[in-house]
Amino acid sequence: MDSAAATNAAQMSKEERWIELTFSWAGKPYTINIAESDRVFDFKAAIYNATKVPVERQKILGFVKGKLPPDESRISELSISPSKKFTVIGTPEGDEIKDPSQLAMLPDVVNDLDVDFTENMNASTRYKTDPRNIRKVQEATKNLQVNIIHPLREGKKLLVLDIDYTILDTKPLTTGSLPPAECARPGLHDFLEAIYPFYDICIWSQTSWIWLETKLVELEMIGAQRNYHISFVLDKTCMFTVFGERDNKPWTHSVKALQIIWNHFPQFNATNTIHVDDLSRNFALNPNEGLKISAFKHAHTPEAMADKELHKLARYMRHIANVKDFTTLSHKDWKHVVKRLPPGV
Repeated sequence: MDSAAATNAAQMSKEERWIELTFSWAGKPYTINIAESDRVFDFKAAIYNATKVPVERQKILGFVKGKLPPDESRISELSISPSKKFTVIGTPEGDEIKDPSQLAMLPDVVNDLDVDFTENMNASTRYKTDPRNIRKVQEATKNLQVNIIHPLREGKKLLVLDIDYTILDTKPLTTGSLPPAECARPGLHDFLEAIYPFYDICIWSQTSWIWLETKLVELEMIGAQRNYHISFVLDKTCMFTVFGERDNKPWTHSVKALQIIWNHFPQFNATNTIHVDDLSRNFALNPNEGLKISAFKHAHTPEAMADKELHKLARYMRHIANVKDFTTLSHKDWKHVVKRLPPGV
């Protein structure tokens, strides 16, 4: 984060007004702190963190008159008094780890509500300047504990790479209908070996660490002899939900804020980081650093087995590897750039 951005973020953080709220659950008192810039969504999440009562099971009595406002509503809009007390009713979730055999019942990651933020930079700017989102980046930075799998190399650029439906057809892997190797996008290891001389590799997935680690091992991306190394891995705990509009209706989605990585590793920034994902909405806070790749699904069909996306992407990333400042590029045009490259490049 540059000095101006850091100063602005610090100023906004200081200007935040926090409200201490007391509630009772299961006969015991609890206290949570909520910022006025927070949403009702964050209020419910704070209750979950305190009680482990899932949001869908929470019945909140005496917090507001009538029905609780929608998740996107700001706390500042509710005129809540710090002395306000309320009651929560609900059964907490168990702490058990789900049986891997139940993975087939996990919801599929869908791409039907995607948005290209390079076509709506005003929306991206609103996300970036929202005090809540600035604070969420700071909180995620503070809470992040990175396990360096392979040492970062001096002078290398950074590839932030999604996994589900970007380099892997997740569904047949989790259901066990195909062997792991046959769920991988064609050319996966060749792609990583081709770009590794120029880029350190971060895997960032919107899934839990326990399943993410399993996927990486089964795909032989870690723990196998390859001519590349994964530097570090981030899971869904490093992501947070943002609130905006789509088609003039409230819309929420998760984001991967690259600033969290940059705060931990100052050698990386917008000039030398590229984020590859099949979902443009994950680029909301960093639209210019994102490169959207087509989703990879229906592995083992003739169309999927003929997929050349990673081959093309390797050519593009090697082509731009010596560009000093990635902010001068438009990754949106990456396929057109590849088409113009001479054979063998």
